[in-house]
Amino acid sequence: MAEAFAADWLALREGADHRARAAGLLPRLRAHLPATGPLTILDLGAGRGSNLRYLASRLRGPQHWRLLDHDHRLLAGVAAPSQAADGTAVTFAGEIADLDRALPGALDEAQLVTAAALLDLVSAEWLQRLADGCAARGVPALLALSYDGCIQWPDTDPDDERLRTALNAHQQGDKGFGPALGPAAWETAAAAFRASGCEVVVADSPWQLGPADAPLIHALIDGWVAAACEQAPAAADRFRAWAGRRKAAGSVTVGHRDVLALPAGAVP
Repeated sequence: MAEAFAADWLALREGADHRARAAGLLPRLRAHLPATGPLTILDLGAGRGSNLRYLASRLRGPQHWRLLDHDHRLLAGVAAPSQAADGTAVTFAGEIADLDRALPGALDEAQLVTAAALLDLVSAEWLQRLADGCAARGVPALLALSYDGCIQWPDTDPDDERLRTALNAHQQGDKGFGPALGPAAWETAAAAFRASGCEVVVADSPWQLGPADAPLIHALIDGWVAAACEQAPAAADRFRAWAGRRKAAGSVTVGHRDVLALPAGAVP
């Protein structure tokens, strides 16, 4: 897996990620987890542990998290809650792994597979391997925060659509797994899990960013412009001018989707 993320970017987005998560999926998930005994959770592309920090305190019972990521520097910075929702213990271990090669073996012994902000980087073939592996083992999967290609501003700028089109095309480049799915990832994931015999529930989980999120908005805009300029260099000057205007907008909504897949064998 070649894609890498800076620790400061992951820290900057964590609050927005947690606010955006589709909490309504959690009761469905809890109903498909073992009622007793330690819960072993596999977190794919764990990074600095944001998914762990969100989810561990919202699940009940003792948990052990296996955090898979290719970047040892990110795993070294993981901090986690020490207790689950009912006060039982939460433990974790970081594992350096190439996620493109880890499946399906990494799924063995997991009772829940989860990932956040990962699916738009992967290929359709990788997603199908994930879906087939989870279904064969009867393991539910909660796959959160997949960018869906939608960006909404409080007003209209003539270059909004030009930038969004270039950005979304750039999202489909190879991120280390082969051709990335980009904004199509959530829908492709839902189809892959359904084809594997799972019940699938999809929920919106948009970033709704306002003035208090200005550092994140500015970092987003800078990243979007860099990607758009790489995708469409002839329009680079327009994209940079667009960035100057949009940094004054104050708010933006960025679409994401959460996907919950429940294999038939997952019900305890």
